[in-house]
Amino acid sequence: MFKKILIANRGEIACRVIKSARKMGIQTVAVYSDADAQALHVRMADEAVNIGPAPVNQSYIVIDKILDAVRQSGAEAVHPGYGFLSERAEFAEKLDAAGVAFIGPPVGAIEAMGDKITSKKLAAEAGVSTVPGFMGLIDDAEHAVKISQDVGYPVMIKASAGGGGKGMRIAWNDDEAREGFERSKSEAASSFGDDRIFIEKFVTQPRHIEIQVLGDKHGNCVYLNERECSIQRRNQKVIEEAPSPFLTPETRKAMGEQAVALAAAVDYCSAGTVEFIVDGEQNFYFLEMNTRLQVEHPVTELITGIDLVEQMIRVAAGEKLTISQEDVGINGWAIESRLYAEDPYRNFLPSIGRLTRYRPPEEIATDNVAVRNDTGVFEGGEISMYYDPMIAKLCTWAPTRAAAIEAMRTALDGFEVEGIGHNLPFLSAVMDHKVFIEGDMTTAFIADEYPDGFQGVDLPEETQRKLAALAAHMRMVWESRDAKISGGILNHRRKVSNEWVVTLGKAHFPVTLGSDDLGTLVGFEDGTTVHVSSTWTPGQMLAKAVIDGEEIVAKTERIHGGFRMRHRGADIKGRVQSPRHVELASLMPEKLAPDTSKMLLCPMPGLIVQINVEEGEEVFDGQALCTVEAMKMENVLRAEKSGVVSKILVKPGDSLAVDEVILEFE
Repeated sequence: MFKKILIANRGEIACRVIKSARKMGIQTVAVYSDADAQALHVRMADEAVNIGPAPVNQSYIVIDKILDAVRQSGAEAVHPGYGFLSERAEFAEKLDAAGVAFIGPPVGAIEAMGDKITSKKLAAEAGVSTVPGFMGLIDDAEHAVKISQDVGYPVMIKASAGGGGKGMRIAWNDDEAREGFERSKSEAASSFGDDRIFIEKFVTQPRHIEIQVLGDKHGNCVYLNERECSIQRRNQKVIEEAPSPFLTPETRKAMGEQAVALAAAVDYCSAGTVEFIVDGEQNFYFLEMNTRLQVEHPVTELITGIDLVEQMIRVAAGEKLTISQEDVGINGWAIESRLYAEDPYRNFLPSIGRLTRYRPPEEIATDNVAVRNDTGVFEGGEISMYYDPMIAKLCTWAPTRAAAIEAMRTALDGFEVEGIGHNLPFLSAVMDHKVFIEGDMTTAFIADEYPDGFQGVDLPEETQRKLAALAAHMRMVWESRDAKISGGILNHRRKVSNEWVVTLGKAHFPVTLGSDDLGTLVGFEDGTTVHVSSTWTPGQMLAKAVIDGEEIVAKTERIHGGFRMRHRGADIKGRVQSPRHVELASLMPEKLAPDTSKMLLCPMPGLIVQINVEEGEEVFDGQALCTVEAMKMENVLRAEKSGVVSKILVKPGDSLAVDEVILEFE
């Protein structure tokens, strides 16, 4: 077994590999860019080597710098994680030439399966069901349009060397095919150094289901069941689960056997994933094979009890698998929620900055529930514009799907993140969404259920009443504390009123407060009374309470006249005021927002890649105005209505902050 391995990656996956290596008694070496000098994976590793400036093309994907770090550290093997160099055959070849083990599949498998065009041809030869499409080289945008017409719209335009949703576009007509080809080609070149593109039929009403395979160097290979990855945003997975709520045992077996057959066709060893698109009739089609560890591997580990990173290391060291297909079962249900530094209220655009507060829920593992949080950040750390916006992968396990969902709801309720925009509200909303609860989602879930973007959640009245009761209790605690302080200073105790009106958005709840030995009694206008028991004290941001025997958790923040309260995807102001205050507040005029209708504002921190218009040019609804790159993704900003460009305030290469003005209209 290896004594020392180097992890050629960063963030949560580097931390994840370090944990398994440490469990196995193996020393670890981290690599880091200048931007990651204080990163968590650097702190966790036994050694760390600097590999250059922040941009990935000057550090993490420069093979010679990684090889130099291997030589400096004396590492015997390298785990590539996912992304970066994980599917670069050249990297594996150079490691082999240097006498260093690559903790991944052989070069031939990487070349065959890492190239999506070649992999589809091999899949068809191996008897794997494939999607109709064009696997040859595409000359230019017009050639892409001709191919798309032949295949039949809609089509998927994808980077051959792509992954993680980058270099991927869906086109429904000639114009979208033309633009999609250009954007995919550009993203592929910048992200992977390979701008080859292919086109295939886009399956409508699809589900994205993948099979985890694991093979050794002795010809043994098994499949570790499936993962459902249908909830995606911009082709990037957001929520995954294992097993799928959709597959029958017969379909699972058929998909698993085809995945193993494909792995055998290229002498695959190590962990890998065969991705399929599945229609409503459970017909499945091969998409691609990822010759690496997947981001969502924890849900497979939770239902099988198999440590995939450990198995990858053992296979790379030449050991035989001790697992047969008969040993692989399905124990319970697991769900993963990807926490991203993306603002759901701004169409999930990236957010960067410092994590002023980062308090994940406690990790636990019992016979009835498990909570696991794979992360690469810490409170006070910074989310950089140079890398993927993932903050953490929160996973829950329980004996049933319903229990796993409930465990995820509770875990998300208690996850505190401040300082940046993040998608926690959206993740919470999905856990309560009828379509998800019924397991009836497709890859179009976000587009179908949130066509106008995510605007938060309208909580049911029962939940609003509980939050109103909690807010009233918190105000009473706060006022009682202030009364004691003022009484101690002035020797005159201020009387605290017991009549309040709690305003949650547009809903008003007149309440009367009382107390007993166990907590606060909150009486509503309709004569009902609830009992609130909580240890919350002023200043705490996480308010936990038991209201009439049911637990509730809300993230809270003091605001004028009450509290900002965030719960289950809702973000509302809970003002607790006297009846007279509410009466007078209704007479106050509303403050109007500034008029920005004649400006194009930068929706995220990013780099201006291209300006598509000129001053004085007339533009039309939907026309591309400029391209902004953020966190390795290119975002085209379009005109919302017709107009004339009066002033352009930026140029390509400029770095902009959120809401900085790009151009103005007449």
